[in-house]
Amino acid sequence: MCGITGFLDPRKRLDAASSRALVLDMARAIAHRGPDGDGAFVEAECGLAFGHRRLSIIDLSQAGAQPMVSADGRWVISFNGEIYNFEEIRRRLEDGGAIAWRGHSDTEVLVEAIARRGFEATLNLANGMFAISAWDRRERALYLARDRMGEKPLYYGWQGETFLFGSELKALARHPDFSRRLDPAAVSLFVAYGYVPSPFSIYRGLSQLRPGHYLRLAADAPPGAPLNAVPYWTLPLPAPQVMDEHEAEGELDRLLADAVRLRMRADVPMGAFLSGGIDSSAVVGLMQAQSNVPVRSYSIGFAENAYDEAPFAREVARHLGTEHTEIYVEPRDALDVIPSLPQLYDEPFGDSSQVPTFLLCKLTRAHVTVSLSGDGGDELFGGYGRYFGFESRWASRVRGMDALRAPSACLLRGMPAEIWSMLRGVAPPALRNKLHANRARYIASAIGARTKQEFYAFQMQSWPTGMLDSPEADHGAIFFGQHALDSFAEPFLGMMYLDAGSYLPDDILVKVDRAAMAVSLESRVPMLDHRVVEFASRVPLNLKRRGDAGKWLLRRVLDRYVPQNLIDRPKQGFGLPVKEWLRGPLKAWGDELLNDETTVIGELVDLSRVRDVWREHQHGIDHSYRLWVIIVLVAWAREWRPL
Repeated sequence: MCGITGFLDPRKRLDAASSRALVLDMARAIAHRGPDGDGAFVEAECGLAFGHRRLSIIDLSQAGAQPMVSADGRWVISFNGEIYNFEEIRRRLEDGGAIAWRGHSDTEVLVEAIARRGFEATLNLANGMFAISAWDRRERALYLARDRMGEKPLYYGWQGETFLFGSELKALARHPDFSRRLDPAAVSLFVAYGYVPSPFSIYRGLSQLRPGHYLRLAADAPPGAPLNAVPYWTLPLPAPQVMDEHEAEGELDRLLADAVRLRMRADVPMGAFLSGGIDSSAVVGLMQAQSNVPVRSYSIGFAENAYDEAPFAREVARHLGTEHTEIYVEPRDALDVIPSLPQLYDEPFGDSSQVPTFLLCKLTRAHVTVSLSGDGGDELFGGYGRYFGFESRWASRVRGMDALRAPSACLLRGMPAEIWSMLRGVAPPALRNKLHANRARYIASAIGARTKQEFYAFQMQSWPTGMLDSPEADHGAIFFGQHALDSFAEPFLGMMYLDAGSYLPDDILVKVDRAAMAVSLESRVPMLDHRVVEFASRVPLNLKRRGDAGKWLLRRVLDRYVPQNLIDRPKQGFGLPVKEWLRGPLKAWGDELLNDETTVIGELVDLSRVRDVWREHQHGIDHSYRLWVIIVLVAWAREWRPL
């Protein structure tokens, strides 16, 4: 795991020494991603510079240092991530003739594979997580690529006359051509969903490379030349096949076991996150089954019982025989992390589980350098509660449309918030929480959805369209592949597909990557092995859900390692007690930010309306999810001062 950055200046305005100094300074901004060393490669006659920060995982010697040049001198590579099947690729390359290897790193295998097989062919060979920058010295062309599921980040784009790229925006911000101009469409999408979906970035002129895509840019391209990323792999659409239950269970067990085996390759200490839920318990069970010593497992807990999964993790760890470590998080711990969130997430990020995720990574990094996680199980095998009952909710929306058309409903929708507040004051307690302006507007937005796609997007939104005076954007663009939910025969499978293409890489994986990298911890995700993803796309609905229970097939695999009685319980998720803390230890923080009109955010978001919602939250109506989104947006703007 590492951090990469660089630039291509077609005008060749810097000499070699200046380019090297600049790109190393850019790399220092992401030193947390690679504390073990740095490196640079400069080809001043082409205006190219690569910067690299190294976190040593495989081949800790200088033979694994980057940027690295291929043996034939043609290719230079600087990449972030791991190629898990590098040993298998190495043997395939050796079948074509002897190779004078300098070390045993996956980086060397990757650059030699590119030199012998070509760039795109190598991407298809690789089983891993990665963001790759490669320079073809013969053709004078820059290549960028991102792994299939988007585990590793990669930003890129023209800023003035310079093409910039890097693992995090803070590295690009060190370049003198970097512009802090906000993209209003990205702000709109963030306000709606709590994350900035690829290919958007919060800044104009910059994009996130989509998962499974690569980009080629010739050195002689004029500044501002079009940037056309192309796919080398596409998230497979659901294609359910008839499967024997026992055979499907065995195949999933085999695939997951091999995915875990590959991800246990490292020359440094390794562990795993363990919440005690289905996904993480399956990963840790598969790890322990393939280890001759107790696996190291880590979890955190909360004093609030509704959020505390630590006792469940403890029981699973005891059954599996892991070497288990846990800590309990107090409000003070969160308060200590919160001021650093805009630096950790240098693009606005509104998932409040970012805080416990960071604390878990910090705990884990004190003992190991690599940790496996169970992310991906919900999107691949149907674990989210919102997937269930969607059709009945859609039908209810049709009935709601009739009610909404009534004159009285139109009158109520337009009633000022002050009148709603007065009515709440005299309403019976049973009606009080239902009688407020923001809930009325929220329900109106849901009922007004014209398609299943819009209705599902509404369910994913923290601030539905029309509730804030933020610029409009193409909200369909957040969905990977542009396949509308209405085109799926089974909405349950369609929602999983949409989530795997956007919510997973743009929220869940961003959260884990930034939190882990902030403490120089490498996080690996076995369930996102592309072979598992492709198999999951073929699993029929009846093996993903049974009644109101999801992840049926994954549960059957888990039964082989952990008894059902230790797992069967309502899904909790990995949350923070934001509702309670925004009324208590975090109230002053929220008050200050929501009354800050000094940033550009006040020009794009109606903070007065947000303050109405804040007051409702303080009086007992839970708006914590949407409030957190706006609060962290303002905190980010105060830190980075966008234009």
